[in-house]
Amino acid sequence: MRAVLTWRDKAEHCINDIAFKPDGTQLILAAGSRLLVYDTSDGTLLQPLKGHKDTVYCVAYAKDGKRFASGSADKSVIIWTSKLEGILKYTHNDSIQCVSYNPVTHQLASCSSSDFGLWSPEQKSISKNKSSSKIICCSWTNDGQYLALGMFNGIISIRNKNGEEKVKIERPGGSLSPIWSICWNPSREEHNDILAVADWGQKLSFYQLSGKQIGKDRVLNFDPCCISYFTKGEYILLGGSDKQVSLFTKDGVRLGTVGEQNSWVWTCRVKPDSNYVVVGCQDGTISFYQLIFSTVHGLYKDRYAYRDSMTDVIVQHLITEQKVRIKCKELVKKIAIYRNRLAIQLPEKILIYELYSEDSSDMHYRVKERIVKKFECNLLVVCANHIILCQEKRLQCLSFSGLKEREWQMESLIRYIKVIGGPPGREGLLVGLKNGQILKIFVDNLFAIVLLKQATAVRCLDMSASRKKLAVVDENDTCLVYDIDTKELLFQEPNANSVAWNTQCEDMLCFSGGGYLNIKASTFPVHRQKLQGFVVGYNGSKIFCLHVFSISAVEVPQSAPMYQYLDRKMFKEAYQIACLGVTDTDWRELAMEALEGLDFETAKKAFIRVQDLRYLELISSIEERKKRGETNNDLFLADVFSYQGKFHEAAKLYKRSGHESLALEMYTDLRMFEYAKDFLGSGDPKETKMLITKQADWARNIKEPKAAVEMYISAGEHVKAIEICGDHGWVDTLMDIARKLDKAEREPLLLCATYLKKLDSPGYAAETYLKMGDLKSLVQLHVETQRWDEAFALGEKHPEFKDDIYVPYAQWLAENDRFEEAQQAFHKAGRQREAVQVLEQLTDNAVAESRFNDAAYYYWMLSMQCLDIAQADPAQKDVMLGKFHHFQRLAELYHGYHAIHRHTEDPFSVHGPETLFNISRFLLHSLPKDTPSGISKVKILFTLAKQSKALGAYRLARHAYDKLQGLYIPTRFQKSIELGTLTIRTKPFHDSEELVPLCYRCSTNNPLLNNLGNVCINCRQPFVFSASSYDVLHLVEFCLEEGITDEEAISLIDLEAPRPKREDRQREIINNSSQILQLVETKDSMGDEDPFTAKLSFEQGGSEFVPVVVSRLVLRSMSRRDVIIKRWPPPLRWQYFRSLLPDASITMCPSCFQMFHSEDYELLVLQHGCCPYCRRRKDDPGP
Repeated sequence: MRAVLTWRDKAEHCINDIAFKPDGTQLILAAGSRLLVYDTSDGTLLQPLKGHKDTVYCVAYAKDGKRFASGSADKSVIIWTSKLEGILKYTHNDSIQCVSYNPVTHQLASCSSSDFGLWSPEQKSISKNKSSSKIICCSWTNDGQYLALGMFNGIISIRNKNGEEKVKIERPGGSLSPIWSICWNPSREEHNDILAVADWGQKLSFYQLSGKQIGKDRVLNFDPCCISYFTKGEYILLGGSDKQVSLFTKDGVRLGTVGEQNSWVWTCRVKPDSNYVVVGCQDGTISFYQLIFSTVHGLYKDRYAYRDSMTDVIVQHLITEQKVRIKCKELVKKIAIYRNRLAIQLPEKILIYELYSEDSSDMHYRVKERIVKKFECNLLVVCANHIILCQEKRLQCLSFSGLKEREWQMESLIRYIKVIGGPPGREGLLVGLKNGQILKIFVDNLFAIVLLKQATAVRCLDMSASRKKLAVVDENDTCLVYDIDTKELLFQEPNANSVAWNTQCEDMLCFSGGGYLNIKASTFPVHRQKLQGFVVGYNGSKIFCLHVFSISAVEVPQSAPMYQYLDRKMFKEAYQIACLGVTDTDWRELAMEALEGLDFETAKKAFIRVQDLRYLELISSIEERKKRGETNNDLFLADVFSYQGKFHEAAKLYKRSGHESLALEMYTDLRMFEYAKDFLGSGDPKETKMLITKQADWARNIKEPKAAVEMYISAGEHVKAIEICGDHGWVDTLMDIARKLDKAEREPLLLCATYLKKLDSPGYAAETYLKMGDLKSLVQLHVETQRWDEAFALGEKHPEFKDDIYVPYAQWLAENDRFEEAQQAFHKAGRQREAVQVLEQLTDNAVAESRFNDAAYYYWMLSMQCLDIAQADPAQKDVMLGKFHHFQRLAELYHGYHAIHRHTEDPFSVHGPETLFNISRFLLHSLPKDTPSGISKVKILFTLAKQSKALGAYRLARHAYDKLQGLYIPTRFQKSIELGTLTIRTKPFHDSEELVPLCYRCSTNNPLLNNLGNVCINCRQPFVFSASSYDVLHLVEFCLEEGITDEEAISLIDLEAPRPKREDRQREIINNSSQILQLVETKDSMGDEDPFTAKLSFEQGGSEFVPVVVSRLVLRSMSRRDVIIKRWPPPLRWQYFRSLLPDASITMCPSCFQMFHSEDYELLVLQHGCCPYCRRRKDDPGP
């Protein structure tokens, strides 16, 4: 911002007050006992007005411009017309200090030392109100509802239109801080009325209408005498004892000095709706200034940053039109933007901002660095890691910490500087000097590179995308373009004020000047169109133009330069221009011109743009012929002309290239027999005879196949037409015939389908079979062509074809080594024997390859297959149930052994010591005499010995090591086992009691190595294990009393009879993927007698296992939430389990009925996305 003095005058007396006529043409000054009327345009004194007998203190103009008022020390107020005639005078008891017109009702407020009056044209009398203190200043709100009075005792009184006090504001300084000037913000955009207050406590403050202060007091360090807003309320003028007028923002941030004076500034005002300011001083000086607000901005590609309201920075994305405002709360002096960096220079510091992310559309900036130092510079540039300060002839490179790293001294004044990219910390700068020198500087290099030097001063610079050409605008408004390598002047254009290269096209630039935009391609003449402003960027078809304070993206069609290239047959260059943005018509013109110019590559690209498949097929056929060795361009051009409908030109080219037969063929294909005769003329009689023969054949249903087909179809001889099409392989024609036939015409349709099948068009054949309704043939087609998805969809709709689909599908899967899917396909087809065979083969392979987890899964699937067979075939029930139990046991063994194998073979184990210890014991107790294939007792005992030793079960570890001595031990384990056998002897001969398993039925502690297997040594109750950790779960299996069915048992359990003095907090969660039992017992429950618990009492009387049998009474006492049920399908019976510990939850997989601790199960399902045992997906529906 700078202030330019427009005119100055001097009166004989102090200038006490100033008022502008609302249209800005006249200026009324209160000087001495007179009013002075000036013309604002040139400072001419129009007329002095005499009416007061003493010093005039104040003057105010009505908003409608019809009258103004003046108040004087002679205690009188005079109302004047706009024609400078006094029309009314009234008095107060004391001297008049200030006057103010209501902006809406034109009511006049006049304030004296002891009272204030309200006068309006409609009233004859003046209503006066007493004041407790001398009133120094007054101001009306925008809506004219309230009047603020500033008093000598430091109080601000806000009154309504009737003079009644509504709000009273007491300033902290009291009578030591007289309120010397106040003014309401005239802006209509503010949500609240804001009052600016300047007092002689040397403070500037802001208040809301309610009396609430906005922010803190601003210290001025001088006595303010006058305060006034700009018309729109964006800036404040303040003058006083510092002998100058200062410009502030509406928030009170000082922006600069408007004009320094020789005495106190007693009054200052802004000309309405302008940037002109008038200043009145104590020595009688009247100064009229024009404020010029310079544009502070920066541009990088599609981001434009500019100053707004002097203290804010707005960053605008020119493509997306997004804007973000950065509030600096200080005067913004310079702005620079580059990639993800933004530098803002403030009076005492420089702020460096960066984008939050690398996203090209991100508009969120954050402060990266602060350089707290005052800099004086003409230009500011920011790079990735540096800022560049330009001061006349000197360039300084500073780091973001404020350290000066390099400095360059130029021969002349620097007129232009621009970052042209480069790696972070090594960017290049393009610098233009007043002496015409153009330099390239790298920020990490002390030496500047002189690109070229011209005779005239540089105004604007830009470098082309490939860094090969340089465009310069000099002080004579000439745009000069140089070749950087040769320093040669390529061309120059007049009337330019700015220039920019197209970032996407090397040979295109634009420059602006004289109200026109000029676009130049290569060395062609300039294309011109009207445009106001300065060109600052050119990207594709968008030109970025700065006009006054705003930048806009102008979409410019590139048709004109494209046609310039086309006129010179420069098709590739024309295509590059077209890619920047032209119309479809322009694309088609380019395609046709390139095609006629035999530039098939460019023509092909252009036809793709307009999606013209017909011409693309032509180009493709010509390219194929060229690959085969054809080189006759006349022949190619003839084909082009024939496609364009230029048949006669095509015929001439065919004849010139020696292919008259092609011309005849063209005419006969088009049935232009007369033209064909003219073409032959009086030539060879044989040719003439041949032409006549063809015409006759055509008239009699010619035997040329395609024509013959058309004629046969029109005659209804579909079978003959189909045979011709089939013999010639015309699939599309066959399909057209099939679609036109009625479905009742089975013979031709069947023939069509047969030919389509032979011609490898199964989709069309399927459509034909479907039209006939021949579903069996359709199924066979899908199976033969291995289109299984269509076959399955058909099988779903028509189950009678299930065997015809799934059996071939399963065989195909088996042939392609997809055995698991083959097994499922055999199963769906009802071929259980084949399904079982496939599963057995998969299982054997998994065991042989040591994939024991897969083996467990396949054995489980085998067991379920056997259960399905037992259910479907009563004759095989007993055999299949036996196999079911056998495979279930094998599945459990291999599932557990998988962890042992992983532990001994892999360097890292995913299982904890306790889990491995439990699995080893489980396997030793469960292994039959004939150890299943692939399972190694050595690995089990070795794992048991290691984990027993680690967990403190030393006795069991000794036993395991002793057992290992009787087995064949692989070489790689021998050293570890021998060492373990020796070191275990140093340990105590007992096991840790914490590891001893407990029977939850009879509460008996069982030995770690149990000769009876996985059952209690006392009650023989089988243990229930977790399928992940292999802990003994707190579950007891029970049986139903004779005569109780499963359905009745469920209904009895679901009754949930209430129990006295027991607060049940058990809950069961049943969802698609699992059944989770959670039991929480309160203290009240401990004293209750549970009928089921009574059933658990057991006295060992023999070696036979006695199951827990429950009656209806016991069932009724149970809670459904305490019971887990394995609901086996028939012919198996359901299994019932009762939980005995309330503080742990158990989850059972509804598919394989394996039990898990709930936390373990949830973790495993999250890890694998399925049940770890049966691989049932968590989102699969329940069984």
